[in-house]
Amino acid sequence: MWPEVSPLPQDHPLLPLLEHHQRVLLAGAPGSGKSTLAARIAATLEALGRSCHCLSTDPGSPAFGPPGAASLGYWHQGQWELQHLEALSTLDAARFRLPLTEAVRRLASASHGWPLLIDPPGVVRGTAGAELLPALADASAAQALVVLAPPGVAPPLAEECRALGLATLHLDADPQAHYPGRLTRAQHRTAIWEAYLEDGVEQSLDLATLAVLGTPPPRSAPEAWRGRQIGLLDAARNTLALGEVLALDGTRLRIRAALPTRPVRAVAIRDAQRNQDGQLTTARQHREPVEHERPPPELVASSRRLTGNGGPHPVIRLGMAIATLVNGVYGDPALHLRLRHQRRSLLFDLGDVGRLPARLAHQISDVFISHAHFDHVAGFLWLLRSRIGEFPPCRLYGPPGLAQHLAGMVRGVLWDRVGNKAPRFEVGELHGERLRRYRIAAGQANPTPLPSQPVIDGILRQEPWFRVRAVTLDHGTPVLAFAFEPCTQVNVRKERLIAHGWPPGPWLGELKHKVLTEEPDAMIALPDGSTARVDTLAEKLLLMQPGLRLVYATDLGDTPDNRRRLIDLAREAHTLICEAPFRQCQADQATNTGHLTARACGEIAAAARVERLIPFHFSRRHSNDLQALYAEIRAACPRVTIPPDAISG
Repeated sequence: MWPEVSPLPQDHPLLPLLEHHQRVLLAGAPGSGKSTLAARIAATLEALGRSCHCLSTDPGSPAFGPPGAASLGYWHQGQWELQHLEALSTLDAARFRLPLTEAVRRLASASHGWPLLIDPPGVVRGTAGAELLPALADASAAQALVVLAPPGVAPPLAEECRALGLATLHLDADPQAHYPGRLTRAQHRTAIWEAYLEDGVEQSLDLATLAVLGTPPPRSAPEAWRGRQIGLLDAARNTLALGEVLALDGTRLRIRAALPTRPVRAVAIRDAQRNQDGQLTTARQHREPVEHERPPPELVASSRRLTGNGGPHPVIRLGMAIATLVNGVYGDPALHLRLRHQRRSLLFDLGDVGRLPARLAHQISDVFISHAHFDHVAGFLWLLRSRIGEFPPCRLYGPPGLAQHLAGMVRGVLWDRVGNKAPRFEVGELHGERLRRYRIAAGQANPTPLPSQPVIDGILRQEPWFRVRAVTLDHGTPVLAFAFEPCTQVNVRKERLIAHGWPPGPWLGELKHKVLTEEPDAMIALPDGSTARVDTLAEKLLLMQPGLRLVYATDLGDTPDNRRRLIDLAREAHTLICEAPFRQCQADQATNTGHLTARACGEIAAAARVERLIPFHFSRRHSNDLQALYAEIRAACPRVTIPPDAISG
């Protein structure tokens, strides 16, 4: 039952729009109140003796119907009644926007003669948002658009909204509307899912007789199937029911679902799965264990010349990126993340990186700084010197006050001869849900304010192929922890490559890059001298999977709030890089200085169920008892990665 909603007032500007247009698309950022507005519109029409349909198209936070689906319902006596649904078996509207669009097209065709409201996902950033809004408008045959935004905040996707050419009404978002947060969303979504499954029964399917659609895990990994959401489809691909996988034994799939009314001819399975806590979330990609990587020689050799023995230098391969702790586990924090197939790098923290090659600084586009203590920003002078020349502005992100700290370092240098080759930076400071932005240029006295930007769900940087998210922690001063979240991981299907007789080579790297930068019409030169379109080759050769998330956290006190925030950020990440300066016998010193112990580091990683833990920022007092430090971490988190040279010394 929906919470009681009140009809719109008689003079509400929406009413004339509804009189002239049958199909209305709602648009707005997450937490802007779209679903509540749809219910109020339906209640208003019901009071006038008119019926109303609604398309709930957010599979992760549905207004009604089960999660993992697009649903068509009608308003009856204060609530939405489910009429039809289309199984998506995913909670990610951004990644699977094509299946979502097709589901909306099919459902919209089932609504005839009634007013239809389209309640879309809150995907309003990047390429996904720009593509999804017009796709949903076209699929639903929308005739009008209602855009919700807080007062004084620019509406999202303004150019895309204008290009639709629909009758458009801009409304202020309800001031009480808010984004509930990922944990609350997961809890609410799971409760809906369990209620939907109450009438389900255990049944068995033979996958050998069915078409298996979507992006299922390999059948050689039955554990990856357990808890997955599955759609049961008939011969016309109509959804009969949604269910949950109990077990996979060979080709026999045991599920819990409502008994279908027609024969099941196909199943749809993607990445919606119940996790170890019983919550319905996006599944972690199944991966085979990866051997420990050796660090890039130019990084390790250069950093060791300055820092001496920084200890092991862990390296993490994330599909589209390679991350390296350039100063080792003892040295100043500095995580170099090289984006493969691009001449580009990111940095997380900027400790003293000494004589790293200047060409690395030339490739750095974004730097994410946890806080401005000296061991986290000393390398800014290296970056500053290396960026003298005709380079685009480097973007830096951090906590409040970062712009003034960096500007002070810039002011400490005489810039009388730099001319138009002055280094330039754009600095973003996270202030709650706003990113305050400044421009810093060598030779200018003070930072120049730039327009601030809203921050949704902690996302500081969003691009077509990745985003970086932050949460604020406490170290006696605000400190940011960061999550690097690739949107897509692109892998080559080697068996198909061999079947086509094409040898691997640089052309595959070019193909992956074109896919990640969303250039489907581009042409790729093949080894046999022919050419083919990117989208054609991608369908033949590539496997698209969710990206591997990396979380970076350092300098935080062991407090309940810090633990809660970091665990939520790192939940089910591929890799957590987390500080562990002190052993448990030094817990008092850890508390006094606002740091974690080795045990606390391991407990946080275990609670977040990360795939691997990389501890670092060790105190040099442990140079002779590194194995004992790792033993304390491993006791709390068996998934800790111990580099080979940590044991050999």
